[in-house]
Amino acid sequence: MFLLLKDEELFMRNKYFAIVLGGFLGFTLSSCSTVPEKTVEATPIETPTTTVANDYPTRDRVEYVLNCVAQHGGLNYINQYACGCKIDKIAEKLSFSDYESAKTFTYLSKGQTGDAGAVFRDPAQSKDLRTRLKEAEASAEKSCFIKP
Repeated sequence: MFLLLKDEELFMRNKYFAIVLGGFLGFTLSSCSTVPEKTVEATPIETPTTTVANDYPTRDRVEYVLNCVAQHGGLNYINQYACGCKIDKIAEKLSFSDYESAKTFTYLSKGQTGDAGAVFRDPAQSKDLRTRLKEAEASAEKSCFIKP
């Protein structure tokens, strides 16, 4: 059985809805201003001298953790926690741009022998970044209790 509203009740509900909607629109439109606000000049922020651990995008952190979990026996709480710890420790030692460059040099030089891989393998920047990444990963392995 349907409950039918009387015309007066329907009118009152629609009137209430119109008042609420009108108030919201009025508030919204009144808060818009065509007069420019005063701008305050921002004081320059000093850039930190240490690596910021939170500059790694979430997508890259998740990708690292999933690859790490796969290498360490599959998904379980211990591996997931330890691999998350590992990428956090790496982030403390390397900025994301250095990490990304080191991974790129590693991927491009892997499997490339002779002159084909020399472009990615032999430059001093490549060697330095790959060494720093290996050291950061080894340190993270020890501190996060991951057994290879």
